[in-house]
Amino acid sequence: MSAPPIQPSPLPYVGLLTPRPLDAIDTVVLHCTELPDLATARDYGERVLYDSGTGNSGHYYIDRDGAILEYVPPDRCAHHVRGWNPRSIGIELVNTGRYPHWLDSRQQAMDEPYPDAQIGALLQLLRWLPVQIPSLTQIAGHEDLDREWVAASDDPARQVPRKRDPGPLFPWASVLAAVPLRRITEAAPV
Repeated sequence: MSAPPIQPSPLPYVGLLTPRPLDAIDTVVLHCTELPDLATARDYGERVLYDSGTGNSGHYYIDRDGAILEYVPPDRCAHHVRGWNPRSIGIELVNTGRYPHWLDSRQQAMDEPYPDAQIGALLQLLRWLPVQIPSLTQIAGHEDLDREWVAASDDPARQVPRKRDPGPLFPWASVLAAVPLRRITEAAPV
């Protein structure tokens, strides 16, 4: 199987991210950026947040038009989901999600659909990755693995999910029918 068209676009700190063997990876975690566009997602990915000189990002970003960019190679741990980074690949789909009021209890709808070109590129990537990384057997949404509820930003007495991505409009049924990965929704990290 040939690789989908992937544009290398390494983050400035990629060399500081922890290396890992590819056979340590068994999970893909799907996210949506919850930002307006790819440029804003890149700005967020370049922010240094940790003493290690690194920040939060996924491995692959897929824009609405289907363009796939690799911010972090799979043999490095990216910071994209608590407790799962050493064993997972993060794929970020450009989508507004709850932007810009992520934790506002009045803004929890995620109503931007995923374009066909974006889902088509995702399917190409999800079919190719397990060929490159045979230990890759399962897939989850960020919302499946981070189930924490937090105080709402507009009313601390109310609770909202910390993460909801990829969200209710993500086409799980058609994606799972087209890729060789099984969905996990309540597994404990190793």
